[in-house]
Amino acid sequence: MDLALGLVVAFLLLSLLVSGLNELFVRVLSIRSKFLWAYLRDTLDGVGDTSPSWLPASVRDVLLALPFGRDPRPRHSDRPAPADPGRLPEARTGESIMNLLYERVREIDHAKRGRTSIANLPPERFAVAVMELAAMENGDIPEFLRKLHKIGSPLYGHLKGVWESAQGDLDRFRKGVETWFDGEMQRLSMLYRRYVKWVLAVLGVVVTLLFSMDGFEYAKTLLRDNAFRSSVTAVAEAGPDAYEELRRQCTGEAPVPCVTELLSEPALVKMMGQAMVSVSIPAQGEPSVQGNLPMWWDRISTPSHWPGFLLTYVALLFGAPFWWDVFRRITGIRSRR
Repeated sequence: MDLALGLVVAFLLLSLLVSGLNELFVRVLSIRSKFLWAYLRDTLDGVGDTSPSWLPASVRDVLLALPFGRDPRPRHSDRPAPADPGRLPEARTGESIMNLLYERVREIDHAKRGRTSIANLPPERFAVAVMELAAMENGDIPEFLRKLHKIGSPLYGHLKGVWESAQGDLDRFRKGVETWFDGEMQRLSMLYRRYVKWVLAVLGVVVTLLFSMDGFEYAKTLLRDNAFRSSVTAVAEAGPDAYEELRRQCTGEAPVPCVTELLSEPALVKMMGQAMVSVSIPAQGEPSVQGNLPMWWDRISTPSHWPGFLLTYVALLFGAPFWWDVFRRITGIRSRR
């Protein structure tokens, strides 16, 4: 039980660190918001020779082009949608439909470095925005669809099918747009998670090597700690006659400080102390940060540690939710749901 809990807690903590780094990366670079608006640009304005796709086509684009390349998000505006919706653009060189859509939804926005921060667009709000765009053609949905077809918007094909299914009923059309957009957001979320898995895989390698976490060595250290605690308990129950045996185990040191020091450094603390940078908390004085670069590099370059690193890396790929569920099952903690 000690071995199982020790391994689960270690993998849970490291998995949380991987998830935290990924969330930091996503929030700082606004990946979710850029992903959404890249999709909206492709869906509303289309893709052509002069306007390549905004959505990333490969993992490399997600890691490099999307975070650091051209920003698909419109510039933030704190003004409400104009009372006069105007007209749809007559040609592809006119105003972007995506910008017109942003005018209808920017009431739920707040600025983030001058760009929109919207990363989740509710299907109901999108459907209402489409109806407001249709109002630019006096609420004539067929005329609205003809205008979309004329400017080459891919949205035309999707809305045309929804309009034909609604059989001319505006309320059914609005609900159909909600259902269609909700399905598109689910598909986009699946695509986003597929890319995020690659990011988590890269972060898993970084965390494993940064902490030089050898899963097999950690399990062995856990077993040694358990054996030492059992021997201390046995000595305490045996009385003064076993005191000399404990002294010999502490290599001639005074047993009480020796036992106190060893028990205050459980296996997880010992393993974390072998990271590239570690924090030590002495019995007296302030905590100190120290570099362990020579020892860390020696562990990384030793082939006998590589199977343990591989074990830790594979464990991190399961994710923090998996290890939390395992921890909850072992300890008997019940979910409130």
